[in-house]
Amino acid sequence: MRKWVGMTAGAVLTLGMAGQVMAAQPSEKQVRQLFQVMHMERMFDQMNSQMAGVMGQAVPCVPASYWQGFIDASGSQQLLGRMVPIYQHHFSATDVTGLLKFYKSPLGQKVITQMPVTMAEGMKIGQEWGRERGQAMVRQLQQNGTLDANGRCPASPAATAPKPGH
Repeated sequence: MRKWVGMTAGAVLTLGMAGQVMAAQPSEKQVRQLFQVMHMERMFDQMNSQMAGVMGQAVPCVPASYWQGFIDASGSQQLLGRMVPIYQHHFSATDVTGLLKFYKSPLGQKVITQMPVTMAEGMKIGQEWGRERGQAMVRQLQQNGTLDANGRCPASPAATAPKPGH
């Protein structure tokens, strides 16, 4: 009898906790409101413009007008629709309420407008730093004799193979 009471209590607690988790999930409307406040559609437009430039260079025979309309308003809405479940999975209704409050604030709006520029500048600095660190590492390995003057392992076949024409 005790065993059944314990199992029943465990099942009730588990189901009760599952109900709380499900109840805590934000609604699609709430997530879409967050997307609107975060100007996600505008971000997609910017991404589309960048992608159009890259694709135009990669495939020059395709007219630029094709790439500019590649992600239209309908495509943005489709993408947002696919993102809703991701936000519902990772954020509770309480989280989304807090995010809405933040992103509606002046600071939240500043984050939205300044973060892309900040991230781009940070990536540029990160690339420069990585290049400097890589060069310093190669110099150090060359000084230690681990790498030859060409940046190759001295014992590797590529480093010792005769060059064509010699």
